[in-house]
Amino acid sequence: MKIAIVHDWLATYAGSERVVEQILALYPAADLFTLFDFMADGERSIIRRPAKTSFIQRLPFARTSYRSYLPLMPFAVERFDLSSYDLILSSSHAVAKGVRKRPDQTHVCYCHTPMRYAWDLREQYLRESGLDRGIKGMLARTVLERIRRWDERTADRVDHFIANSRYIAERIHRSYHRDAAVIYPPVDTDLFSLSPSKEEFYLAASRMVPYKRMDLIVEAFRLLPERKLVVIGDGPDLEKVKAKAGQNVELLGYQPGEVLRGHLQRARAFLFAAEEDFGILPVEAQACGTPVIAFGRGGVRETVIPLTRSKGPEEGARPLKPTGEFFLEQTTASIVAAVRRFEEHSSDFDPAEIRLNAERFGQRRFRKEYGEFVARIVQERPGRAPSANPDHA
Repeated sequence: MKIAIVHDWLATYAGSERVVEQILALYPAADLFTLFDFMADGERSIIRRPAKTSFIQRLPFARTSYRSYLPLMPFAVERFDLSSYDLILSSSHAVAKGVRKRPDQTHVCYCHTPMRYAWDLREQYLRESGLDRGIKGMLARTVLERIRRWDERTADRVDHFIANSRYIAERIHRSYHRDAAVIYPPVDTDLFSLSPSKEEFYLAASRMVPYKRMDLIVEAFRLLPERKLVVIGDGPDLEKVKAKAGQNVELLGYQPGEVLRGHLQRARAFLFAAEEDFGILPVEAQACGTPVIAFGRGGVRETVIPLTRSKGPEEGARPLKPTGEFFLEQTTASIVAAVRRFEEHSSDFDPAEIRLNAERFGQRRFRKEYGEFVARIVQERPGRAPSANPDHA
């Protein structure tokens, strides 16, 4: 069976690239297609083979300004010739799910989210691109509306959707009127070792972009002057975050992975204020045995067990132990209240139990569930099932 793996683009090693890494490991004979590949040399080990790219790879300034070519992306992905493949496995947060296929081909899409530029982040995209006003803004909105209609229409090219969380499965249903299986993305929990001993500081880490709301966490700790907050990350909002930081906030900027892991292991708790599709960092914190204080919307509701959900038995007869606490509004007052609730119940949190919860989202679990799902789908159609790499299944 000939397999094509299609991913939107390769620019950095982030959450969606971790999924592609595991799919490539499962199907080492597959060919990889992506709109463009600007992955840094130090991160190329996840690919393990050359990628077949689109014409966007050769356009001026594509490496630094590829989002400017968003209007061309649907056309570019449709130009991939996949006619010789039996099975198409797409990893899509933008346009990859829109590849063309024959009726006798099977297309399984791992959907990280319906395309945010066309749906719920349309205004943010326009604002950040400087296209939210005037004639250019009118033209840009027209283009995005056409992309949204294309995105909705091409959902019919997918035979089976897989969502990265129940939260995204609901969005797929609202956007495309399609059901989706749920397979949580792979988190390298083995990279993060349990640390039962915690120090007297809280940690927040993220890229400094508006929807991450790092400024809100920093501002909340101005109201908690007796607690220390360490912040790791950089990005466009860094100066805004700095302006709101009090004396009890230490801003470290960008830090390499080993420094971040060390802080995740030692922190009293990890704070997370974004509404994410899944949220890998909260799982990585739990892999270190560190509780998570998070905005209680999005995928984090599926990865963190708050105090209020940990009383009765779930997953069989075994009672769930708390691994964090939620704040229900993106406000400083709500964050402050959640920190204080966490401290009042600090004796309820067991680092070993928190680590155990994180292990539900490991890489081996992803490979097993994804490989079994694909094999089951293929067996329902004529032909033989794809061969997964036995060393990675």
